[in-house]
Formats: sequence, C-alpha cells, structure tokens
Amino acid sequence: MGWMWRWRRGGPGRPPKPRFILGPVHSWGLVFEPRRLEEGPPRGEPVVLAPDEVEALRLVYLEGLTQEEAAKRMGVSRGTLWRILRDARRKLVEAIVSGRPIVVYGPREAQGPEGPW
Repeated sequence: MGWMWRWRRGGPGRPPKPRFILGPVHSWGLVFEPRRLEEGPPRGEPVVLAPDEVEALRLVYLEGLTQEEAAKRMGVSRGTLWRILRDARRKLVEAIVSGRPIVVYGPREAQGPEGPW
C-alpha cells in the first residue's frame, strides 16, 4: 500500500536511498496557514515539508516507534532518520515562530526529478 519517495539533487556523489512511505498520503498535498487574530494574511514564504519528513514524524511521534524501528520501516539508517527528524522539527518550529504557512506535498507533486520546490 505504501510508495517509495526519492529526491535526487543531481551532481556528483552517491544517489540518495529511496525512502518508503507507508502512512496515509494525501494525493494532492496540504497547506496549513496560520490564522492571526488581528492581522492580515501570513507573512513570508511557506515552509515545505518533504514526504519523508512527514513519514518520519508520523512514525516516531504518532506511532511511538523508536528511531531504530522507524528507520527500518523507511529503509534508511538510524542516522539518516535522525537528520530527517531534525530538519522536519526545525521547519515546523520556524513556521510556528514566524507565522509562515506549512506546505506538505503529496506523491503527485513530489515525483518530479527536482521535487516541487
């Protein structure tokens, strides 16, 4: 039921390993916009969460798996999962603190060779 996500940056070096996404996936992606009580629309560029970042957050924080278990499910090393989680947490905190929208892309947007961003 899951799908495999891979983001290739291009250039020299080893290509990144594919990450297995097994959780529920929204086919077109989602946008979360902050709602301000006294101001207008949100300020700044949206913060983009990649599909593997959402899957790592889901496995560790919603399902309660250890990083080792989550890494095995995604098909990556524990160190790679740790970096994915670190980046995702940083993006979420940045969006909350600065009041920026959060964009989560689904598989249709994330399948391009360069990714949607």
